[in-house]
Amino acid sequence: MAKSSGRLVSLDIFRGLTVAFMIIVNTPGSWNFVYPPLRHAKWHGCTPTDLVFPFFLFIVGVSMWYSFKKYGHEINGGSILRIFRRMLTIFVIGLFLAIFPYFGRDYSTLRIMGVLQRIALAYGIGALLCLTIRRDFLWIVVAFILLLYWALLAFLGGADPYSLEGNLTLIVDPAILGVNHLYRGFGIPFEPEGLLSTIPAVATVIIGYFTGELIGKGKASGKTVLSLLLFGAAAAGLGLLWSLVFPINKPLWTSSYVLFAAGLAMGVLSLIYLIADVLKLQLWGKFFLIFGTNALFSYFIAGIWTRLMLFIKISAGDSKITLYTWFYEKVCVPVAGNMLGSLLFAIIQVLLIWTLALFLYRKKIMIRL
Repeated sequence: MAKSSGRLVSLDIFRGLTVAFMIIVNTPGSWNFVYPPLRHAKWHGCTPTDLVFPFFLFIVGVSMWYSFKKYGHEINGGSILRIFRRMLTIFVIGLFLAIFPYFGRDYSTLRIMGVLQRIALAYGIGALLCLTIRRDFLWIVVAFILLLYWALLAFLGGADPYSLEGNLTLIVDPAILGVNHLYRGFGIPFEPEGLLSTIPAVATVIIGYFTGELIGKGKASGKTVLSLLLFGAAAAGLGLLWSLVFPINKPLWTSSYVLFAAGLAMGVLSLIYLIADVLKLQLWGKFFLIFGTNALFSYFIAGIWTRLMLFIKISAGDSKITLYTWFYEKVCVPVAGNMLGSLLFAIIQVLLIWTLALFLYRKKIMIRL
């Protein structure tokens, strides 16, 4: 396995690993039976599951460095068209997932934001900043974004500005999106992928872009690995230090969370880069590389398939249950029990989507969203 079409093997492996884990944490057989590392932190804190989304945004930033090479890393007609076309496509696909398969639903309560919608906005804003501002000043932009977001939450929030009930996003997001269009999984209308908290998510993308430049400017070497590890350790350490006053929190996407998660992402990428691109030991990562070459499409198909399983009803005695529940209770639980069966269900979903990704990989089909 070698680099093809200028793609970085380690980046595809990292991307595929992230998507596979994303599917696992999103589709347990039962939410009543999930191992703690596969759950999000209830509010403050960080579990492995809380790293999936920032890792993917970081990867988006790294990929930007390579994709904008053809435009000279400058704003021009081609780069602007690519940015806005990709941003709009990903955002619309995210909305489609929120609607599917209930197209006749009440749109006055449609949730507008979501994972793909945040990826779209963070990518678009991040790309414009990276291509319009001199790279020597981008670190200042990152610092400004993170400090500004801290100040906004700290001084304009409630008595407990980092709490679920007292944070500033409860004022900003309803005012712009409308209270009926927000996520309600926290018990109140609160949008964890909201507009205000997308601001620091842009910084996650920019840090990824810097990392892409660090890797892409030279040959694969141990020196690059060491640089990544040092930068990653510094970022994660600074994030932990900042968390003493600004807690690490994924739903709020706090500035400390940005630095901590980006630092860990650098560390993980550096290890994969060392093995796959420096030492050229790549066979072990083939499974994830196949996912990584069509990552967003695989995530989209996983979402479609999950919604179809929840939509399709199957007779079970005198009642009907969803295909999702039927497969978990009738197939996975008898084989592995409740807890392990729930994980088995998620792994099977990964394998199903991977089979489609394998078909596309063998046909050399890359669906760019």
